[in-house]
Amino acid sequence: MLENIFSGLLNSLTLLNLLVMSLAVIGGIIVGTLPGLSATMGVALLVPITFGMDPATGLLALGALYTGAMFGGANSAILINTPGTPAAVATAFDGYPLTLKGKPDKALITALVSSVIGGIIGTLFLIFLAQTLAEFALRFGHPENFWLAVFGLTIIGSLAGKSMLKGLIGGTLGLLLALIGMDPVSGYPRFTFGIRSLIEGINLLPAMIGFFSIPQVIRMIEQDKKFITSYKERRGIYGKTIIETLKKPVIYVRSAFIGTFIGMLPGAGGNVAGFVAYNETKRFSKNKEAFGKGNIDGVITSESANSATVSSSLIPLLTLGIPGSPVAAVLLGGLLIHGLRPGSKLFTETPIIAYTFIVGLVVANLLLLIIGLWGTRYFVKAVTIPIYYLAPIIAVLAVIGSYSIRNSMLDVYVMLACGIVGYFALKVDIVPGPIVLGLILGVIAENGFVLSALIASSGAGMMALFFTRPISIILIVMTIVSIFLPILVHRLEKKARGTTADDKTFKA
Repeated sequence: MLENIFSGLLNSLTLLNLLVMSLAVIGGIIVGTLPGLSATMGVALLVPITFGMDPATGLLALGALYTGAMFGGANSAILINTPGTPAAVATAFDGYPLTLKGKPDKALITALVSSVIGGIIGTLFLIFLAQTLAEFALRFGHPENFWLAVFGLTIIGSLAGKSMLKGLIGGTLGLLLALIGMDPVSGYPRFTFGIRSLIEGINLLPAMIGFFSIPQVIRMIEQDKKFITSYKERRGIYGKTIIETLKKPVIYVRSAFIGTFIGMLPGAGGNVAGFVAYNETKRFSKNKEAFGKGNIDGVITSESANSATVSSSLIPLLTLGIPGSPVAAVLLGGLLIHGLRPGSKLFTETPIIAYTFIVGLVVANLLLLIIGLWGTRYFVKAVTIPIYYLAPIIAVLAVIGSYSIRNSMLDVYVMLACGIVGYFALKVDIVPGPIVLGLILGVIAENGFVLSALIASSGAGMMALFFTRPISIILIVMTIVSIFLPILVHRLEKKARGTTADDKTFKA
């Protein structure tokens, strides 16, 4: 195995492969930055181009573009509060407040370093624990997916902002949006209002673009400011930020582990991983109130978690031939057109190609670091573009991005509708995070519950299926702890503050 890893490293470091990966990383950053142009779309467009390449070179290009796109989503999330990809939603929670504080460069550098470290950690899991993790992922059935979604919904408390009630209202709105479309049991359309195209349901990307970008455009115009924020380049900011970021290894490892675990589960991906990791980092933080206001830990955890899913989503694909994400499904097509069949034979019959691709993901992350550090000084200038230019540009990109997903004007209308709802929701302090989380997890929860119920009706029994499987029990316990632990901690802190106040009164 070590011999194959070393050979794969040498292959990925050839001049041609380095050039191809560099261009793919740059393309991925562009694709990820532009709202609506997801990593899936970018990889799908690149697959036909790789047909004439050597198999190893073609796969390296696809992996490098995927890596670049996952980081690219953070650029727009941090600079204009419009996540370029669903995985970057959690990055906006603290990244954009840092921009408003005049520190967009610090936020971008943190996101870049976090993406690289998270991506490398996830790739190490892929190299050394792929088979074990793939076998564990197979134990996740429909009941486990349901409980994972329920556990994810407990995160709403971390995203609620000032009011838990308003956070729950936002999460409920997201769950209601997830119900639009065809009923998975009866096959009848529901909440479609007679619009046939809504039978397919609300697509996440145009909804996400609407909830984040349209309110942002309207607020830019309302504030009557010339720029998003004042920015002046500071000397030594790169070195200082990197050193500050590297002093938080616990957050990196924990977030990357969460990203690796969730990324290998079908149907989850970087968006869920980012939310879960963000919640756990906030839970263990001693300064919970700082989250959502420009806390660098929030950027670190989101980016390291979602970047770790790049490699972990390939674990079931490469070892079992089962795609773990939409991008992995497209990569399956890339493997097949090069005559490679995923599974155990991939590592026995063509080990050099397999390990060149896997180890190449580490090289792609290192290239991302170099290119990203060079590009950050140009990305950050977006905040110095006058609002009267920037607002129309964001609006046009939102429309183009929404339309390009399925070449459908319905997605544009959905984006605009969600944008209007999101704007008025912000007026009453209902932030978009819980709404998007409810939309993402609502689909996973319903599919998991309905399919589990159908299995149970065939003889397994609902109680046995939902409450006796080992992984389900663990997820149920985690859900209960996630709900009640913050309440208990809050009461203990309140009691401690009361005791301290009494002591001061007594001393006085």
